[in-house]
Amino acid sequence: MERKQDSSEGTLQAVALLKTTMLKQSTKSGLNLNPAAHKVMVDSRKLRSTGLHSDVSMKDTPTELELTENVCTLAHISVKLSYSYDHLTRVLIKVMDEQPQDVVDVIEDISRDVKRALFEDKQSILRDLPQTTAAELLAEQQRPLFSRPENNEQEDELQQETPLPNVSEIAFYLEQAGVGLGREEMQRIFLALKQLVESQELLCCRLWGKILGTVSSYIVAEAECREGEEEEEPISDEAAEEEERETETQESDENEMDPLPQSTYKPPPVVPKEPIGTGTNKCVYYVCKEPGLPWVKLPSVSPAQIAAARQIRKFFNGKLEAPVNSYPPFPGNEANYLRAQIARISAGTQVSPQGFFQTGEEEGDEEDEAPRDSYEVNSDFEGVPVNEMAESLSTWVHHGHHILPQGRCIWINMAVNSEDLNEEGEAEEKEEPDEPEPEVGPPLLTPLSQDVEMFNTPPWTSKMSSTLTPQHAVAVLRSNLWPGAFAYACGGKKFENIYVGWGLKYAGEGYSPPLPPQPQREYPSDSEITEALDPSLEEEQALKEVLEEQQDVQEELEDTDEEDEDDG
Repeated sequence: MERKQDSSEGTLQAVALLKTTMLKQSTKSGLNLNPAAHKVMVDSRKLRSTGLHSDVSMKDTPTELELTENVCTLAHISVKLSYSYDHLTRVLIKVMDEQPQDVVDVIEDISRDVKRALFEDKQSILRDLPQTTAAELLAEQQRPLFSRPENNEQEDELQQETPLPNVSEIAFYLEQAGVGLGREEMQRIFLALKQLVESQELLCCRLWGKILGTVSSYIVAEAECREGEEEEEPISDEAAEEEERETETQESDENEMDPLPQSTYKPPPVVPKEPIGTGTNKCVYYVCKEPGLPWVKLPSVSPAQIAAARQIRKFFNGKLEAPVNSYPPFPGNEANYLRAQIARISAGTQVSPQGFFQTGEEEGDEEDEAPRDSYEVNSDFEGVPVNEMAESLSTWVHHGHHILPQGRCIWINMAVNSEDLNEEGEAEEKEEPDEPEPEVGPPLLTPLSQDVEMFNTPPWTSKMSSTLTPQHAVAVLRSNLWPGAFAYACGGKKFENIYVGWGLKYAGEGYSPPLPPQPQREYPSDSEITEALDPSLEEEQALKEVLEEQQDVQEELEDTDEEDEDDG
């Protein structure tokens, strides 16, 4: 009890000390407390000096309302006094909670601990050094694009012909047509294309467009193939696995006396891809995510990839090595899928004014029915008026090769096997009835007016960029089957194609994915493979008796034969 009383006395002394401190702060701030409260503070000071309790009369004690007014006054003075009030409140709460002995002696230590605790808490919310943002990193990577060459190199560049088109002029006309990527981005893309031409030593390069993705987008550049350029096709993992399986089965068959039956199924022959520089692989494509980032060359496309891309609808995510999860399964990763979509878009949307290109037909070429694979610029082309190109689709033609259902621009007969022809002449007789009909598409430079509608939607929409000033307007052409494909043409020989979209074809109001194939039929039932029913007990006994009788008859015949031999 004495210890508890001493603790309470120490607490009262601490309270008196805190009140004295508050009185000092209020005096410095120019506040005047009421006389009753001042008397309490004086009595508290006397109590501290004597160390004894002082019975303060109730009449001299301030009322609760007066104390509340004084506390509110102390709480709303200056910021410095407000901080002092908060600190004294925290110290008093800690004293009440811990109730230490000799509070008057340790009050300064408690005050210092309270301040230190506040300082330690604030250390955890201090801001770290600012980290480098993604925009700053991209700016550092794009800095080499704006580096100026030396004076001698700059003079050489001015004298040489650049393989790049005037991207600033193209951006201006695209802006008039209401499409494009903006002046700032187009200028950066132009510098990135210049860097690509210098690093890869390309003969001709142009901006094909931009394909959007869910994570990042692809800026696509189209370049002409160099003569003698060949692509090294790495051996795929599937082919290597098949070879390993074949070697394992051959080794197991040699080791086993009774080999397992082998499947006689032969998959259909793989349609070979077109050589580089022809058909779907006529041009080479490079992609990058942002101007200034490294360019990546896309692989050549195969007919199987084009056939699979026609059956699926898949958004790009911006990662070339990402797998394409779809049904039917796509043979390749996102880089192959991107290349297949670029080939399809180019075949359907690359257009030019009629008469700008010509096929270069000769007199002896009329009998040849093979499709034209090349064209050249018509030097006698004088241009088509803008108003005619905006009104009639017959003034526009396709200069891109049509992709056949086989996945190639030039059809190849897969029924003819060179190995069979070399073995016997009977192969010709067998192939004659199974000869497939060759696939034929529209020829080069076919007018757009012959394009077929899909889903009750016209394939193209044409207009003029401005009806108020038609003398300075350009003809704009928009594809409805490939949303994002645009073309423009102005007076003279200026025209350009660009694609800015998601890389998906228009599929009507609703898209339904293809259904899975029908399940395979059961193997036909036969007596050789049908399992027999188990016999009953009576049937087993009857069969046993019959077998015993046959055995007895056989033994009797053998005995009679032996007796006849002995008699003879």
